[in-house]
Amino acid sequence: MFSSQNNSSDIVLAIYKDTRTVFRLNDIAILAGETNFQSLNKKLNYHVRTGKLQNPRKGIYAKPAYHAEELACTIYTPSYISLEYVLQKAGIVFQFDSRISVVSYLSRSIEVENKTYFYRKMKGEILVNTAGIIRQNNQINIAIAERAFLDLLYLNAESYFDNLNPLNKELIYKLLPIYKSKALTMRVNKLLPK
Repeated sequence: MFSSQNNSSDIVLAIYKDTRTVFRLNDIAILAGETNFQSLNKKLNYHVRTGKLQNPRKGIYAKPAYHAEELACTIYTPSYISLEYVLQKAGIVFQFDSRISVVSYLSRSIEVENKTYFYRKMKGEILVNTAGIIRQNNQINIAIAERAFLDLLYLNAESYFDNLNPLNKELIYKLLPIYKSKALTMRVNKLLPK
């Protein structure tokens, strides 16, 4: 019993030593060197009950003060934070929206602990192209403002932007071929003529 309890504490220690705040079961198995998923699940559920870990979604475990952006990129992969969330932070869209908008392989809206995660479906070849996406050490993938601008304009032709000044027009035209869309090119030319 003592070695099992010690092993269980080692799992929590391994999780807390890691820079990430959100983990899938597979991530924890690798961190802890555990091959028995059933046993690992029981240990993790014990730590959830005792408050050392949280379980925001099935199969996902987190440190108590986890990052919402990190959870957004972990729920569905591949995915990256983009659209209104990034544009709002960059001062391109002024209307406040508390949701974290994410581009992924499906469209869905999920609520976890009073936070809404809004996923928009993007074609596979666009989704996996990493141009204009910053991958941070803690597994957060986030689009730069120019990529978020193109993503939103690609998904919604009627998008409205309050302030286009922060955008790097040259960079937008470099990223444009990712989408292989004449309609998007026309929209960009109209909003940001060369």
